[in-house]
Amino acid sequence: MPRLSHTPRETVGAAITRCAAALRAARVHFGHGTDNARDEAAELVFCAARLEHAAGAAAYALPLASRQRARIDALLQRRVAERMPLPYLTRRAFFAGLELYVDRRVLVPRSPIAELILGRFEPWIAAGRVRRILDLGAGSGAIALACARAFPRARVDACDISAAALAVCRRNVQRLRLGSRVRVIRSDHFSAVRRRRYDIIVSNPPYVGRREFERLPAEYRHEPRLGLAAGVDGLDSVRAILQSARRHLTDEGILVVEVGNTETALLRSFPRMPFIWPEIAMGGGGVFVLRAADLEA
Repeated sequence: MPRLSHTPRETVGAAITRCAAALRAARVHFGHGTDNARDEAAELVFCAARLEHAAGAAAYALPLASRQRARIDALLQRRVAERMPLPYLTRRAFFAGLELYVDRRVLVPRSPIAELILGRFEPWIAAGRVRRILDLGAGSGAIALACARAFPRARVDACDISAAALAVCRRNVQRLRLGSRVRVIRSDHFSAVRRRRYDIIVSNPPYVGRREFERLPAEYRHEPRLGLAAGVDGLDSVRAILQSARRHLTDEGILVVEVGNTETALLRSFPRMPFIWPEIAMGGGGVFVLRAADLEA
């Protein structure tokens, strides 16, 4: 009697290697939560196979059922064919240790401000004294919610001009059970918080200039333009924040803003402003800190 051949089922680790190779071959753009094919493939496989990242490398030897592999293949095909950022396909993103719901109503959370939040914005402010925080342009609520976790005695206002984005933000506030300390407010910059003052104002505003926006990889076309484009030089929103931030800060308060590649244009526009540029160990940059006194002028 002839011996039947047996093909072993693909393991989690093998699927990650296969997906990473496919992503590299397709030359997709990384920059929405991961910066390389291997890490993105790991998130794709773990999500499609419904595995927890906490399992880590111990999960790599697990064989995949045909149903799991079918979900992986479907997700990989969409990622390559549509150039859709992976978090929009998985409906999840990770930021400062939090898992968040995301969809195309909001930018995918990826700000290097996460590292500063985890460090509680020290040494620029005494963390124990922080009671009120404002997140301008909250989007999914990533920064606001991370701040609420980092400063358990503080109340946080999460502001955004987009009603659609705020619906996602509310969903994450409820999901993380932070509704007692995080208030979601529709506001064009400071318009809805005119009489309030904060110990920390933090923002990842739109800062992409017109020329840069036209050259962005296809993945960024799936994100809301409102969260990216900011006029000819990318500084429209940043100027509005700098103009009004002082009257909303306590005397010992700080302003923290991400400007990304618009850093050079910012320095040309505000050559005398004493910006502090923190070093971001996990990568990224273009984030400045200003103390309230620095904004007096």
